[in-house]
Amino acid sequence: MLYDLVIIGAGPAGLSASVYASRYGVKNIVIGGVSGGVTTQTHEIGNWLGTQKIKGYEFASNAAEHVKSYGAEIVSSLVDEIVKKGDETFSLSLSNGQKVEAKTVIIALGTRHRHLGVTGEKEFAGKGVSYCATCDGFFYKGKTVAVVGGNDSAAGAAVFLGDIAEKVYMIYRKDELRAERFWVGLIEKNPKIKVLYSTNIKEISGNEKVEGVTLDSVFDGSSELKVDGIFVEIGSEPNVELIKDLGVDLDEDSFIRVGPDGRTNVKGLWAAGDITTGSNKFKQIVTAASEGAIAAQSIQQFLKK
Repeated sequence: MLYDLVIIGAGPAGLSASVYASRYGVKNIVIGGVSGGVTTQTHEIGNWLGTQKIKGYEFASNAAEHVKSYGAEIVSSLVDEIVKKGDETFSLSLSNGQKVEAKTVIIALGTRHRHLGVTGEKEFAGKGVSYCATCDGFFYKGKTVAVVGGNDSAAGAAVFLGDIAEKVYMIYRKDELRAERFWVGLIEKNPKIKVLYSTNIKEISGNEKVEGVTLDSVFDGSSELKVDGIFVEIGSEPNVELIKDLGVDLDEDSFIRVGPDGRTNVKGLWAAGDITTGSNKFKQIVTAASEGAIAAQSIQQFLKK
């Protein structure tokens, strides 16, 4: 079947694009690994206009149901390959064996977690090293954990874990957290959370699971810190491997360059959300959703010509 639009990525950008495309009468399909994307890993969303507080998984579920209410299909699969054909349409090969054809494509694949790159990180992944506090925090009830990073995600993880763990060390390389004041206030109020400023992890150690870390500075008289788990929240990098062979223009940090309407330099290909240079690279649900909406509107105009 030839779709007007295939949306690759089922996070806020992709799902928002689908809602707008459906309302414009643009026949579309969403393909993504997890409906809702990384919002499903978010403990709590408090800055979505009109909703004071909502769990990440609940927000993701609501968004997916919204998409389906307009008749669009969400396929839980990855895209292995995307090829631009001679007739200017696109052919996609999915990991579930499906083939999909489309007149236009929106890339909304978002980003993936950055890794520390220190000794022990890879060896203890899933054995005390985690990149999702809401996914794995439950396993550390009454234990001691470390959160690495100083952004909103790191602060949110520390606050979430502060309700579960016995002690939370927040390890940050700079001398001041860059998280929103809202999160910083919650951290300062919780006596179970201790922030270690101007500090990096040099090594993660243990036997069958994480038992501690080596710091590049001294804390309480030692550079060795005993912890049962480590949550890495040091930012992300764009998922652009799928489109590199299409000749898509990327910036110096590998984000997809887009125009004000979400167009890339490849005809028929748009991008939206955290994967782009749009919205001043402000990686938020609201900016991702708006970029998806703008891309869908631009595609509707493109298809009419």
